[in-house]
Amino acid sequence: MKTPHQLLEHFPVIVPLPLQWGEQDPLSHVNNVVYFRWAETARIAYLTQANAWDGSTTVEAGPILAAIHCDFRFPLTYPDTIQVGASITALGNSSFKMAHRIVSAGRGVVAADLDSTLVWIDYRSGKPVALPAQLREAIEKLEGRRLPVLTRDRA
Repeated sequence: MKTPHQLLEHFPVIVPLPLQWGEQDPLSHVNNVVYFRWAETARIAYLTQANAWDGSTTVEAGPILAAIHCDFRFPLTYPDTIQVGASITALGNSSFKMAHRIVSAGRGVVAADLDSTLVWIDYRSGKPVALPAQLREAIEKLEGRRLPVLTRDRA
């Protein structure tokens, strides 16, 4: 059995979360929608840690989720603690790709892998804008490497 740390070694941001009894569905495993909430929590933690965005609605531009995909690998049940890893894997002109991994700390297995595309939007116009240079720098510093260019951009 691998430790959660080993399963998340390539993720610069890791958020531990206790699994709640109410997150289970009638089949006694965590409901699918909860995985997307956990990814959202890790996504916001990542952007906050990179000093890229604080979730404020008063800023002029920020991220909007454009797409998300989840591969469910192992059903989670109460009680457990999960660890959610977040990493940005590619940068485009106005968008970026993120990866998330959800790991069961109690069982030492990957429960799900998610990937998403986020677009930097001018909130007033609703149109994509270029990722700010300081955002790119903060992301690459947090990742500890230069990121590949996202080949299919939304702007």
